[in-house]
Amino acid sequence: YVTLIEETPLDTTYNIKRGIVSSILVFLCFGVIQAKDGPFTRPHPGDYFHCTSQRLSELSLRTVDDGRQFMKFIDSKLGVPLPERDYGGNCLIYDPDNQNDHFHNVWVRLATNNTVMIRDWWMCTIVSVMFEFLEYSLEHQLPNFSECWWDHWILDVVLCNGLGIYCGMKFLSWLSIKPYHWQGLWSIPTYKGKMKRIVFQFTPYSWVRFEWKPASSLERWFAVCGLIFMFLLAELNTFYLKFVLWMPPEHYLVLLRLLFFVNAGGVALREVYDFMNEHFANKLGQQAWMVAAVIVTEFLIVVKYDPYTLTLPLPFYVTQFWICSLLGIFIWTIWRFFISTSKRFQFLLNFLHLVVLHCPPPHLFPLYSAN
Repeated sequence: YVTLIEETPLDTTYNIKRGIVSSILVFLCFGVIQAKDGPFTRPHPGDYFHCTSQRLSELSLRTVDDGRQFMKFIDSKLGVPLPERDYGGNCLIYDPDNQNDHFHNVWVRLATNNTVMIRDWWMCTIVSVMFEFLEYSLEHQLPNFSECWWDHWILDVVLCNGLGIYCGMKFLSWLSIKPYHWQGLWSIPTYKGKMKRIVFQFTPYSWVRFEWKPASSLERWFAVCGLIFMFLLAELNTFYLKFVLWMPPEHYLVLLRLLFFVNAGGVALREVYDFMNEHFANKLGQQAWMVAAVIVTEFLIVVKYDPYTLTLPLPFYVTQFWICSLLGIFIWTIWRFFISTSKRFQFLLNFLHLVVLHCPPPHLFPLYSAN
């Protein structure tokens, strides 16, 4: 059609947009045909090949010199600096000037999707709480991390994420008890049954319950810690990319990126789980590698575009908190995997003696000074 029928427009910008779109479509079609099978086959295996190809095309479209201006090819309103906004200045529980915020519904749905991907209540709660600590730690870098205390813990953790995790776990319970007996569409006699079968095509072919068991072995412990780290990094990339690419929070591209990660991340987490249970898979799947590459590449884009913001020094109390937290995780790892049960009590006594000796409580200062 373009070659034989359509008269080529003289608009250079329009032609560049069409060239980019056509290149992406050709690449996506190739990915749908040639990509390997993964653990997800519904609604169609090609859907997840499409997600893989979309991730690759996203990598190929990232540039450094004109990244912000390139966004204008997608939306002419982009490519301009974001206006100054006050995020944490107004701590009113009810603001009559801002009665409705559609982002609350988005966070509940995202928490539900994250729960369906991870399939574990404890891990979802840990991710939710740790992200709030990250917001506290990085609010000196990004203004939209500066929130009121009730916004952090009541609105985000308890209401939005808590409700999302609850809905996700209920949905997982339904999927676990749902019978999975499939039959061909044309073998169903009634139209109602055919429509029901079409709708169920968008549900899993079968169901596997995730049991991560992070404390069962050192390898699984490191794998779960790495999984949580990548999950948190992907969520941080959402905010940092908006900041460095000058994208307003309500822009549709932000939501599209999150939807892409929900589709691709679900497959990636299943591949990671199968790899951790070696009787399912003996190597890590391509979607897991692809999602990890995208997360790391997004972070590198943030580093490339705005190293000044990322290198702003952490407040001293934040540094102390994370050093103590990482030290606690390290000590627990040694305690759990390298010290036998019979020697743990003696290890605890030695550790407490070391702490009291080098960091005595305040009421013992006179005693230590007298000695």
